[in-house]
Amino acid sequence: MDNEIDNDDMKRSATAEEPKACCAAQRNAAFSAEPQAAEAKQTAVVDCSGLHASYQSNSDADSPHSSAVAEAARNLLADAGLLPSEDSIVRPPATEHFVRLQGGAFWMGTEDAEAFPADGEGPMRQVTVDAFAISPYAVTNEDFARFVAATGYVTEAERFDWSYVFHLLASENVTAAAIGSPVSTPWWLAVQGAFWLQPEGPDSSIAVRMNHPVVHISWNDALAYCDWAGLRLPTESEWEFAARGGLERKRYPWGDLLKPDEEHRCNIWQGKFPVKNNASDGYIGTAPVNTYQSNGYGLYNVSGNVWEWCADWFTANPAERGPAVNPRGPQAGAERTMKGGSYLCHKSYCNRYRVGARSKNTPDSSTGNIGFRCVKDV
Repeated sequence: MDNEIDNDDMKRSATAEEPKACCAAQRNAAFSAEPQAAEAKQTAVVDCSGLHASYQSNSDADSPHSSAVAEAARNLLADAGLLPSEDSIVRPPATEHFVRLQGGAFWMGTEDAEAFPADGEGPMRQVTVDAFAISPYAVTNEDFARFVAATGYVTEAERFDWSYVFHLLASENVTAAAIGSPVSTPWWLAVQGAFWLQPEGPDSSIAVRMNHPVVHISWNDALAYCDWAGLRLPTESEWEFAARGGLERKRYPWGDLLKPDEEHRCNIWQGKFPVKNNASDGYIGTAPVNTYQSNGYGLYNVSGNVWEWCADWFTANPAERGPAVNPRGPQAGAERTMKGGSYLCHKSYCNRYRVGARSKNTPDSSTGNIGFRCVKDV
């Protein structure tokens, strides 16, 4: 192992380097080989200004593709023994397991030596949030399959007819058929037929990953799911309050050391990004949503595994974050906030699995490392 890269206690100056591009990718990124089919589809305008959306507004819900995917979702659930019968009504998942948090004041953001000031991680500020309840887990493939089986919802990855697959996870056939790669993040392949049900392309399946986080989910898709389930996305301040698990000013949800007692606590890149992942944490791609130890509030995988969408428009300007009580970010923007990092984050490149770190993406973007978790009002 390269100690210069993988020594978890190594510190660097906050101003020594600007943050590199996030380990996710944007749908409107410049391609090294422009996908022709996708270019024509990108003219659609999606209204994503609110905190809630409706799956009923999905114009593709009655299409042959929608029916086929909904049937495939129902069959997956039935094959896994997750439906009582073929005629059972698919309902939203129960929320009794949600963690109820009393809210309160906490120090949000970070100014430590690993912070990216250009991302707007600092300055630290005291923020207060009201009581809310949050899922201990990211939304799973099973959860999303129930949603699609019940509604016929068609994700944006399906409507665009492509999404981003990390190059080491794609088969040779999928790699050969890729329609482009972003210039700034060439490890992402634009793959036709990649979406939540077949996350690495047409020759893949989630059949043995029902308890993994659903991926290839845009911000708009996440809101549609929330609308069906009677839930919502967390604000960035709620997400960070919950992710900290009651700890103040710590780098990770469990403390300041990445691997206390040499124990892996999250699913991130192990090795030399983006060419070799030795998977010493147990996973190359996503991990089950209940993997590793939970934080002090009982939440799992708030660092690593998949990026999680927040409700807020993104800004790096502290003056635009909103009030100190229940901030919701700016009123408008071009990109939505993401928190938590993913299985592709590594200290040498995208060190954003720290709890105070943050990133952004356009609301229609989808990749193999973006998911979400839900909250509800109490």
